[in-house]
Amino acid sequence: MKPRSRRSGGRPTIADVARRAGVGAITVSRALREPNRVSVELRRQITAAIDELGYVPDRNARALASARADIIGVLVPSLTNNVFAEVMRGIYDGLGSSSLQVLLGDTHYSGMEEERLLRVFLGQRPSALIVSGIDQTPGARVLLENAGCPVVQIMEIGPDPVDMMVGFSHFDGGRELTRHMLEAGYRKVGFLGARMDPRSQRRLAGYRAVMEEAGLFDARLVTTTSLPSSVTLGREMFRDALGCVPDLDAVFCNNDDLALGVLFECHRAALSVPGAIGIAGFNDLEMMKVAWPSITSVRTYRYEIGRRAIDMARAAIAGDRPDDGVVDLGFMLQVRESTSRTGRDKPVISKGRVRAV
Repeated sequence: MKPRSRRSGGRPTIADVARRAGVGAITVSRALREPNRVSVELRRQITAAIDELGYVPDRNARALASARADIIGVLVPSLTNNVFAEVMRGIYDGLGSSSLQVLLGDTHYSGMEEERLLRVFLGQRPSALIVSGIDQTPGARVLLENAGCPVVQIMEIGPDPVDMMVGFSHFDGGRELTRHMLEAGYRKVGFLGARMDPRSQRRLAGYRAVMEEAGLFDARLVTTTSLPSSVTLGREMFRDALGCVPDLDAVFCNNDDLALGVLFECHRAALSVPGAIGIAGFNDLEMMKVAWPSITSVRTYRYEIGRRAIDMARAAIAGDRPDDGVVDLGFMLQVRESTSRTGRDKPVISKGRVRAV
């Protein structure tokens, strides 16, 4: 192996790499930023030179030169919630061989923390921002509107995007699921909601709209808490709901953790599902399909949301902004045994998607 060529004790530069690889500095820069635009042989030569020299790109210097760092800031409300794990998988898969890197922040469902992190992220001069939801604080909204880079709001859609948006209507999801439960013959349909962030509030609003239309809404049917969701909490909330409405015959849970907890409590109390109690969740995590009985849920396209968001951001960075800045990916109502009193799953249409499992 050739000895490393160093500048009087300094760090190797992109010019050093270019000399070692026998190419121009512009070619090295292109290979680092957009490897697909450089031939396989040239990439091999440049990679070998980088390895030999121990070259590490100076991102601060590149940011000064281009006015933007090769960073995409991503803000999600939770790093432990499986819903957002799928979103992040889509984002990372969408990066591919790009030189862009993710700067990830956890807002802990706090608007003020989101605003604080936005200030930190914007100090890094990111190439784009991906943020969860549409309910930013006024301060965060101003920061996003003046970010000077593409912004994608994810996980839902609304009438006033900062820039671009990809998601679905939580209100419509709540409405369609409630309609299904009424069509299945349930009348005392309760709503169980934990955390009650704005997206959960909109699911509740969809539930309430349908129950009021049917003349069946009763405030006692709604059980909510600001506590974080868990399977154990689902059991406890269901007990509370039954204590308030003993003739409760179904529950719409605002996520799948709660729905699984309700199912476990029904098993413990010898309540038949779906005969005595119908159960439905939201998001359609894997456990809904393999539970016994399997649990009806609203499937949301989390991976696709992350993938579409990063594709939109990258296109905008390259100057090819999508014609339609608001993308509604819809949802699918997965009807399963937990709400099928006839013993047969009935397909339900929502956003043009039909599925019975």
